[in-house]
Order: sequence, then structure tokens, then C-alpha cells
Amino acid sequence: MKTLLLIDASALVYRFFHALPPLTDLNSEPIQAIYGLTNVLLKILREQKPDYAAAALDRPERTFRKEQFEKYKIHRPPAPNDLIAQIKKLPEVFSAFAIKTFEKPGFEADDVIGTLVERFSQEPDLKIVILSGDLDVLQLVENDKIVGEIIKTGVTETQIYDQEKVEERYGLKPIRLPDYKGLIGDASDNIPGIKGIGPKSAAEVLKEFGTLEEVFENLAIINPTIAKKLQGKKDDAVFYRALATIRKDVPVDLPSLENIKMNPPDKDRLRAYFEKLGFSSLIRRLEA
Repeated sequence: MKTLLLIDASALVYRFFHALPPLTDLNSEPIQAIYGLTNVLLKILREQKPDYAAAALDRPERTFRKEQFEKYKIHRPPAPNDLIAQIKKLPEVFSAFAIKTFEKPGFEADDVIGTLVERFSQEPDLKIVILSGDLDVLQLVENDKIVGEIIKTGVTETQIYDQEKVEERYGLKPIRLPDYKGLIGDASDNIPGIKGIGPKSAAEVLKEFGTLEEVFENLAIINPTIAKKLQGKKDDAVFYRALATIRKDVPVDLPSLENIKMNPPDKDRLRAYFEKLGFSSLIRRLEA
């Protein structure tokens, strides 16, 4: 079976920027997030040797979620200049690795990934691995054909989530995670959820009834304490679910598999790029 690696580049860069100590390149420009990204790419490409790869990027424009809900991510402070400078370097990072990038104004990187997953999920004998620092992508997991590889700690330690692992963590199938977020919200994105409904209660009612709609259709027979908190909140829960749902229909030019085929790394090109950034440790790994 061949493998397609989809990289949630923006989530990884945000994670590495905050996880790693400050680091500058030979021109004294901030570079720790780029170091983290190149480090994990080098490791995964060497160990997993994907047959195909593509990366998705965020855009600076307002997203459709922000248009629908002004408070979406409003609690997050503006990105510091040191992070913005590194985000702008992402295209050259992936160019050095000969990995094509995809983005679309008005959408987030994980929406682009969702669209790529939709594009290739029916390909026979193809496994899709989604590399991210964000658990949101786990809603895209399907059996062991589409899995999430989530940065765990540090830079290169990851956790693979197939459907079984997602169910172990949440008590729900991946497809039900947006319904789950519709009830409990998502603090990282400032999605409120339904007041008083926590992970245990949400998982309990969704496991019993399935979708949000089915939960609200059965308020008369579910736990009275939970039912009281949900009374009259269906529209809110459905709206929050929509905000938490990764889109699969982004109007982006979709490639064929042949367009994103991975060839053996061009060591000379990578060496020159690492030298430019002062990544001597990565040059040694490349030579090894």
C-alpha cells in the first residue's frame, strides 16, 4: 500500500514557535519554528518514505468562520512579528523539500487538508497520514486508511491515531467529533459550546443516540440533568458544530497523485538550504 502524507504546516509552525526556545539564523532572524518543522520533516521523510506529499497553509485573510462568528479565536493575541516572519518562510521550506503547498483565502489549512482527503480517500491501496500539531484533524480519521499523526512532545515525537485510538481517547467515532465540539465547545478556538455540558456528558449522549439532531429529538428520555441543560439549545449546538467541522469542499485546484509524487530528497538542495539557515545539526543528519 502506498502512502500520502498531508502536512498541516500552519499548525506545526504555531506549535514549534511556542514549544522551542528562541533561535536565530545567520542573519539574526527568528527561526525556531522553521527549525522544528524542518527537523520533523527530515525525520518523517527518512523513516516513513511517503510516496506522495502535500502541505496546507493558512492565509492571512479573514476566514468564513470569522465572518459567521466574530468571536471565533478572538481571545488569541495577534501573532507576534517573530512568528509572522517565519510563517512567510513556509513556501521556501517546502520548496527545499520539493513538496507542493496548497492554500485558499477564506479557509484554514485544515479545511484544505479535509478537501485533499476527500479528493484521495477513494484511491485504492492508498493510506493517508495527516501530520499536524492540532487534534482537530482527528475528525478526518477513517479506520486505518486515514490516520492522524500528531506531534506529542518536543519536536519529533508523534502519536498515530487510527479510528481505534480516536475512540479510546474520546469514546466516539471520529465522524462524531464535530457533534462533540458542538456540545462542549472548543476553548482553543473560542467556540462556546453548551453551558454545563462537559466531555463526559457529551460523549455519553452522542454514544447512545448518534448525532446532535438525534440527541435533541430524544431529550425526553435522556438523563434529566443533561436534558435540562440542552433544552432550547439545539440551534446553538448545531451552529457550534458547523464552526468545528473541517470543510471538504474548498475551491482549490486539486492535484493528481502524480503531481504530488515524492522523489528522493535532493541532498545538495537541502544542504544549501540548511547552510543558509545555519542548521549544522540537520546537515549532519542529512549526510548520515
